[in-house]
Order: sequence, then structure tokens, then C-alpha cells
Amino acid sequence: MIQLENLCLRNGSFELNDLSATIPSESYGILMGRTGCGKTTILEAICGLRPHVFSGTIRLNDCDVTHLKPAERGIGYVPQDSALFETMSIFENVAFALRLRKWTETDIEKRVHELADLMGITTLLGRQPFGLSGGEAKRVALARALAASPGVLCLDEPLSALDEQTHGEICDLLVELHREINVTILHITHSSTEARRLGETFLRLEDGKLIEGNPE
Repeated sequence: MIQLENLCLRNGSFELNDLSATIPSESYGILMGRTGCGKTTILEAICGLRPHVFSGTIRLNDCDVTHLKPAERGIGYVPQDSALFETMSIFENVAFALRLRKWTETDIEKRVHELADLMGITTLLGRQPFGLSGGEAKRVALARALAASPGVLCLDEPLSALDEQTHGEICDLLVELHREINVTILHITHSSTEARRLGETFLRLEDGKLIEGNPE
């Protein structure tokens, strides 16, 4: 579950006030809104990536995480540009969070190959990120985000800048992931078609307010 309670965010001169919303446990949540309205600011606040929170509460799976460090929140995050570590192999990108958590080499090997098989990237594990297609990079970024089995997965326009065929393939992958993995998802998109295909809970950020509704 993702729950925002009277959340006030400040990012320089930009402010969002009294944001309240709930995405139920294991639901696929969609967040829509015009460019520049603050969707990514909300996502970053949930992930703890920037000190945006001025007041209010962020709860994830009934735990108050408002002031916890990102690694303590149990969140997997895929930014819009995938942001893979260019100096690491694909294997090491996926293993990154597991090494931070001091997993054994045996368990890391098993988990990385498990996710690589699920994402269809096993043949890429020995490569570097340079030269990956957009779809391949998204699959790697999703595997990295899911490596430590987070309870919440945040996706910032994960299907942007993909060609039509690849867009459809990653959409299908997200549907499969949601069906197979017990995770609550918050997905930012501008596409109502994408939202209808994937979403179960719909939020729109409009005039600084979060409104529950439908993807239209």
C-alpha cells in the first residue's frame, strides 16, 4: 500500500500542498497529469530521493517512511532514463542492491539469474549497458529495481521514447510482473491508453491536487 496523508512538498520555489491518496496493497496505480505539474516530485518524495517533504506523512505497507533513507523504504525505482551504471556489467547492475545488503555470492548469483530469466535478459548479463536498445535497458532497469524484492515499485514514465513494438512488449512484461509478483506499483504516464491497459487505481495531479478517477 502507498498512502499519502496531507503531504506538503517543496522543491525550490515549487510547492504542492495537502496531497492525500491511497493505492491499495498489490494494486497497479497510475499517476497522470500535465508536464511540469509535479508528478516526478511526488514519486521522488515517496522514494526518499530528495528532501521535498515539508509536512505530512508517507506510509508504505502501513509503515511511516516519511523520514527514512531510500534504502530503508523497501522500494524499487525505475527512472525515466533507466540510469544504468555504465561502468558495471548488466550482471553487476542487477546485483547492485544485493551487494549493498551483503547477500552471499551464491544467493546473488541465484537471484540475478532468476530475474534475468524473468526479464529475458540472460544473454545480456556479461555485457556493458552501452549499446543496449531502449527495450533492453528498460528490462535491465526493472530487474535491478526488483532485485531485493521490494514491496513497492515506482516507475517514472518507463515506456516513454520506445518504438511501438517495444512499447507493447514492455507493457506485456509489466502485466506479467504484476500478476506474478506481490508488489504495489505506482506508474507515471501521459498515455491514457497505457493507463487503461495497466492500471487498477487511477490518480490525476491537477491544479496542485491529487484526484482519484479514471485515465480519461
